[in-house]
Amino acid sequence: MEPLVVICPRDGESPRLDNVLTGLLRSRRCTLVERAEELRPVHHARVLFAVSVWDEGINLTYYAMLGKIRSQPDFFEGCTGALVVDGSCELYTKALARELVFAANRAGCAFIGKPLVEATGSLQNFAVRARLLGTDASGAYAACVEELLERLLSFAPPRPAHPRLLVLHASNRRTSNTLALWEAVRQRLGNRVETEEISLRNGALLDCNGCEYHACLHFGEKGSCFYGGVIVEQVYPALQAADGVLWLCPNYNDALAANLTACINRLTALFRATPFFDKALYGIVVSGYSGGDIVAQQLISSLCMNKAFWLPPRFSLLETANDAGTAICLPGIEERLAAFADHLLP
Repeated sequence: MEPLVVICPRDGESPRLDNVLTGLLRSRRCTLVERAEELRPVHHARVLFAVSVWDEGINLTYYAMLGKIRSQPDFFEGCTGALVVDGSCELYTKALARELVFAANRAGCAFIGKPLVEATGSLQNFAVRARLLGTDASGAYAACVEELLERLLSFAPPRPAHPRLLVLHASNRRTSNTLALWEAVRQRLGNRVETEEISLRNGALLDCNGCEYHACLHFGEKGSCFYGGVIVEQVYPALQAADGVLWLCPNYNDALAANLTACINRLTALFRATPFFDKALYGIVVSGYSGGDIVAQQLISSLCMNKAFWLPPRFSLLETANDAGTAICLPGIEERLAAFADHLLP
């Protein structure tokens, strides 16, 4: 079994998080890293990140560690991760989590589906879970962290014999740098991966309208959604058959394209009945100027943290190109395309 490493940046007292971790790790063998100077590259381990963040959204030890992680592209080679973020107010926990997962993933760390347990200052985000478990918010918090650790330790990346990749986009093939990069990746895949491409560009694509929970569950159990259309007719069956999904994401105002966002929202009905823990998440993001990391983090939070897709190491290809056709001519692009294609559904 791979060793367990717990990275817990120490910046002042954090009694609530300490209490949860003490109870959880008392009988487990692990390596605990609390200071930035103690942090060294970790390879082929299970890594639990546990970070406290204060009212100002700052943990100085965490940022010192983050700098180390960002500076070495193989810092977490072969590792699988999950994380707990404990906040003293209602803000900053998810922002820190997205940032940390993005950085660690670029350094070689995979993440399990739904890898985050976040505790806001009030613990109000555990109200529903506490009611289901018949406990208070603190008890629900501890139970969720325990369940997270068990899933981290037991996770085994799927290795399909005949991998199938679903590719989703909403771009114009004539002008899209993002689609041009995908075509180059597809050629490098050869017959190793079966691909299915669905365009969400044409026709009306209704966004989720927030149906009542039981109505959404009812339709999801039938592999459907109240609003029908391309999501139900094409995306749902293709997603159920796929081992991974590649999202082609031009950067629109530092955000995902509207149709891609609507598609993600509409996955809720299917997700209620068919969890996506065994499906890999990938992305190609092209920015005209900057901000690719912001869009990649949106994919992480919406699809890995919320919809439970697992995150392979280096899940995203991020490029900066403006005029049509320029992405495929960027310096060093051939090597980056080859590396990205090589680890798609290995």
